[in-house]
Amino acid sequence: MLSNAMKSSSRLVYCNVRNFTSSGQLNKKVAVLGAAGGIGQPLSLLLKHSPMISQLSLYDLAPYTPGVACDLSHVETLSEVKAYLGPEKLDECLKGCDLVLIPAGLPRKPGMTRDDLFNTNASIAMKLVDACARNCPNAIIGIITNPVNSTVPIAAEVYKKHGVFNPNKLFGVSTLDVVRANTFVAEKKKLDVSKTSVPVIGGHSGVTILPLLSQVTPKVSFTNEEVIALTTRIQNAGTEVVEAKAGAGSATLSMAYAGARFAFSILEAMNGAKGVVECAYVASTVTEASFFATPLLLGPEGAEKNLGIGEISEFEQKKLVELLPELKKDIAKGVQFAKANL
Repeated sequence: MLSNAMKSSSRLVYCNVRNFTSSGQLNKKVAVLGAAGGIGQPLSLLLKHSPMISQLSLYDLAPYTPGVACDLSHVETLSEVKAYLGPEKLDECLKGCDLVLIPAGLPRKPGMTRDDLFNTNASIAMKLVDACARNCPNAIIGIITNPVNSTVPIAAEVYKKHGVFNPNKLFGVSTLDVVRANTFVAEKKKLDVSKTSVPVIGGHSGVTILPLLSQVTPKVSFTNEEVIALTTRIQNAGTEVVEAKAGAGSATLSMAYAGARFAFSILEAMNGAKGVVECAYVASTVTEASFFATPLLLGPEGAEKNLGIGEISEFEQKKLVELLPELKKDIAKGVQFAKANL
């Protein structure tokens, strides 16, 4: 049962860091590329709370990016905030980074799928990842830019071109699927959400998202109808937000939370914490898809061990078979885009 390992996954917590003194922990440089956007701003605010981050580098094309950094610099925590505006400042932003988070890109609007965003966001992701490969090739990269199913394979091709591809350090941040699954299951079963853990495997779009409800911690039972309803809701939760915002945006606050949770888990593991597990979308041999999200044991150098899928139900096995063709198509689309534009 993978859910036992998932118990150690970090949950976002606030701490009073005003009196924090550095003891080898406050030493990580983290960059947010797309920091002035709907995800980037709240993500940067959450990261500013972490005593593990010594420098927070905010990059964007928006002219008010320096204002975002100035505003954030007034928060009474120890990390230093710097703004980097425009392509000419991108290299400087990335030099010496330990962790780079990339939420840059256009959000979904009502009626749009993640695939509709492909051409624009694929180009954005490729340019930013190229800069990462040149300036901080050993940094851990967390890609939030949708469609993640395709942008992560694009990033891998860019890194391969530069001869610096390390599959243990390139992640698609699918944490939001886990966060949603935890929330929805806890609400349904009246559980303590802080102690609820649902592994989510596959991809990060629609039917490619597969929550493993058979592996929920604490152990709970579901009717067939509940399994179908919860699985469908978790898969379509992004659309739920887009429609609820009535054209004003997509999931930004929950994605920022999930991105920060992922970042804190990475930083904790980099600082030597043991047993840190998060689900993420990575290069994989677990299935016939070359990229696949599973629970990962994290370590100082990124993904230390892929914990795989484990024992799953008949329903989940059926859904796994169904999602693989769609996921493989998304991956191929990303690879083809990269090879045509590199």
